Amino acid sequence: MSRIGKKPVELPSGVTASVSGQTVEVKGPKGTRTFTATDDVTITLEENTVKVDPRGKSKRARQQWGMSRTQIQNLVTGVTDGFKKELEINGVGYRAQMQGNTLKLNLGYSHDVDFIVPEGVTVTAPKPTQIVVEGADQQLVGQVAANIREWRKPEPYKGKGIKYVDEYIFRKEGKR
Repeated sequence: MSRIGKKPVELPSGVTASVSGQTVEVKGPKGTRTFTATDDVTITLEENTVKVDPRGKSKRARQQWGMSRTQIQNLVTGVTDGFKKELEINGVGYRAQMQGNTLKLNLGYSHDVDFIVPEGVTVTAPKPTQIVVEGADQQLVGQVAANIREWRKPEPYKGKGIKYVDEYIFRKEGKR
């Protein structure tokens, strides 16, 4: 029995949802998001809640039950609050700045790295050593943050590179 799937998804004020077949569309102040569930679950809309129930007792139906409920909850969170990832840059001379729709990164290479921000995501650089990625789509926000981090991952000796704010870098001692 899925403990997550049993809980209905509450729709806060200002958010509307519509269900047509297996597709859920959620509209809110930060945009519109959709999710299409598999045929293993039934999605119903009751007043201001969205309820997900499994079709049958198979293992796949139970797996999709909790996953579908979480995906719908993420849609609601995305259109109300949005998602946010913060990155921190460590290293001498490493810095970032926004120029229009392009994030310019100085990461110790012989050239500057130009990262073009995709549609649906907002990237800001409040400080030269800080990058904030925000958007309504959790997967897209995480992917953009991972793509930026990929340019210079933090290294274990001095901790130089781009890391998430809440990330812990295991440090090594180095040569003696």
